[in-house]
Amino acid sequence: MLRSIKQLYGSRLQASDGEIGAVKDFYFEDQTWTIRYLVADTGAWLPKRQVLISPHSLGSLDQTEAVLQVNLTRKQIEDSPSTESHKPVSRQYEEAYYRHYGWPAYWQGDGLWGMSNFPTLEPPARALTANPDAAGGGGQRDKADVHLRSTRAVNGYHVRTAEGIIGYVCDFMMDDQNWAIGQLVVKTGHRFSGKEELIPTTKAERISYDESTVFVDLTRERVVR
Repeated sequence: MLRSIKQLYGSRLQASDGEIGAVKDFYFEDQTWTIRYLVADTGAWLPKRQVLISPHSLGSLDQTEAVLQVNLTRKQIEDSPSTESHKPVSRQYEEAYYRHYGWPAYWQGDGLWGMSNFPTLEPPARALTANPDAAGGGGQRDKADVHLRSTRAVNGYHVRTAEGIIGYVCDFMMDDQNWAIGQLVVKTGHRFSGKEELIPTTKAERISYDESTVFVDLTRERVVR
């Protein structure tokens, strides 16, 4: 089932031994349009620190939107590698993060989540290492650029067809099993009275962060009905 990202903002996050905060943002990989982390607002618990939670700790999102159960302890989260909020997430950070939890790295393997097409709640018997050769060749993703983008940042970006701008991104629809964004919700027409249209992410050619624009391989007629 597809779930609205916008409706998940503010959901409470409950670790196995207590509440840890609320959902502040999501980071998605712009090559596969897959959510790789949710960003937790931990309030006074871990102030001035950006806390990332992988879908590996949530599995499929068959939970209520008010409270998301995280299969981690507060201590595990507190001891996880920290990253500064004003810096992009680096592959070096991700390798340390995945080693900490013992999860298979999503960038090692042919599946959407590395060796699988779904995030798993349980670590493998023998966790993948950060060695770039560990996955044995095929399926290796680019290590130079992690391609992680904020859904809050991309929200509001123009959507452009070959004929020009037809609207702007106002939400993302995510598969609650594999955490892949399947559709962009695009507001067309007037900002307040326009219609919302759905565009498959398979039709998104690229995102320009300099131009704050998502370029799609569709005609205006195919989008605006």
